[in-house]
Amino acid sequence: MATIKEQIDLIRAEIDKTQKNKATNAHIGKLKAKIAQLKIKEEKAHAHSKASGGGKGFEVRKSGDATVALVGFPSVGKSTLISQVTDAHSEVAGYAFTTLTCIPGVMEHRGAKIQILDLPGLIKGAAEGKGRGREILNVIRSADMVLYIVDPFQNAHFNVLHRELHNAGLRLNESKPPVFIKRTIKGGIDIRTTVEQTHLDPVEMGDIIRSFGYTSAIVTLRNNATAEQIVDCLAENRIYEKAVVAINKMDIATDEELQTARETLPQGWPVMNISAFKGTGLEELKDFIYDNLGFMRIFLKPQGEDADMEEPLIVKDDSTVRQICNKLHRDFVRKFRFGKVKGPSAKFDWQRVGLDHLLKDGDILTIIVKR
Repeated sequence: MATIKEQIDLIRAEIDKTQKNKATNAHIGKLKAKIAQLKIKEEKAHAHSKASGGGKGFEVRKSGDATVALVGFPSVGKSTLISQVTDAHSEVAGYAFTTLTCIPGVMEHRGAKIQILDLPGLIKGAAEGKGRGREILNVIRSADMVLYIVDPFQNAHFNVLHRELHNAGLRLNESKPPVFIKRTIKGGIDIRTTVEQTHLDPVEMGDIIRSFGYTSAIVTLRNNATAEQIVDCLAENRIYEKAVVAINKMDIATDEELQTARETLPQGWPVMNISAFKGTGLEELKDFIYDNLGFMRIFLKPQGEDADMEEPLIVKDDSTVRQICNKLHRDFVRKFRFGKVKGPSAKFDWQRVGLDHLLKDGDILTIIVKR
């Protein structure tokens, strides 16, 4: 009997040889649904193996205000880069697989502490566990951002790496699609949509959904959904993460080689050129990482005192009052009474707010706790 990996490889081979058009959308969707189910089965088996003592993973304690995972082929310059921009010391040599463990470093920039993870180089087949790929990918899945390090002389590398991350359930620089599937006791597969559906018809959608074991469900679509988006919703293990690209070795590459490297990357992605070896562009890279992580400044005002407008708290731009409380002190949530906010997120000055209030850049916050 074929292993899970062999079954997945056979299905992917069939997808690759199937001509992509509207007539084959549903067929490809069902094949991707089969892969998603096999991957879930594989992940459960791997988790059981780890619980039984099989295999050793990377132990990475998250720290700082955000975590960035460096992704690239072996010897592309990740170790040189992390030694230049953080306090970490990663061994550097001119041959593959110098980094055999995950080496974390902290980059302090514009008031933020950003953890940068130097991981062993990903290789083709990583999503199926090759070259400790499964452990590496699990660390990447838990990060806030992926920073691809690209070699301008190896233009095929990015597509290989990106496919491995995609196969591992990472959806980079994508928003979670507005597809909602609620299992029901009866009624069959009820498709409800607010926009015209051009990729799949209701019968084709129903076939994909039933392949996951649903007999009855209410399906609400608020976009023109693709088969892959429906499968992603059903799989429930997709990670939507930010990604940026640094093209390394600009000191030895021509303008034409750098431009060709850019043309292999997804349109609209944030990209910049650097030389980790020469240190060229690294200050700009720090700004680039900071800006794309989506930080904001929150100014704290202790009760009865003036606000500290000199040293703001640097937090992610989707932070709530609850997350600020957790960051300040572990007892703040337990003792929380209410917060008062002045600034962009407030309807009026010193609006009284609860733990779930979503803050905005430049807000001044006072936290009132039980005595």
